[in-house]
Amino acid sequence: MARAWLALGANIGRPRAQLKEAVRRLDAHPDIHIIKKSTIIETDPWGKTDQNPFLNMAIEIETSLGPEGLLDSALMIEVAMGRKRDEKWGPRLIDIDVIAYGRKVIETERLTIPHPYAHERAFVTDPLEEIEPAIVEWLREHAAKSQS
Repeated sequence: MARAWLALGANIGRPRAQLKEAVRRLDAHPDIHIIKKSTIIETDPWGKTDQNPFLNMAIEIETSLGPEGLLDSALMIEVAMGRKRDEKWGPRLIDIDVIAYGRKVIETERLTIPHPYAHERAFVTDPLEEIEPAIVEWLREHAAKSQS
C-alpha cells in the first residue's frame, strides 16, 4: 500500500457538504483508505480571484492504486458529483488534486507529482501541515531543487 495526499476544494453549491461527500466517496473506494483528514478552512480564490471564497481540506490516504489509477478515481468522483471543467481556476463544485504519492516524482502527460504549485498555495499547504508537516517540507524542498 502506498501513502498519498490529496487536496480538496469547493466554492459553489454547498461546499462543506460537497467536501464531506467527496471524502465519503474516496473512503468508500475499495482501494482507498483514509488515514487522516484536516479541518476544513476557508481561503481566498487563487488564479481567478473574482469568485466566492473556497473551502479547502487535505487528506492522507493508503491506496493500492498506482498514481494514475488514483488520479482516475479522483476524476471519476468529481464527475459523479457534477464537476464541469469550464474555466481554468474557475468556480467548482468539487476539486480533488493528487498532491503527493509517497515521495515519488512523476511527470507524465496526465499527471505531475508533486503537484507543481502545491508549495505556493496556502490552501494546500495549511491543511497538509495540519496532518503531515513532513510532506509539506518535502514539497518545498522538491520545488527548491527544481528551480535551481
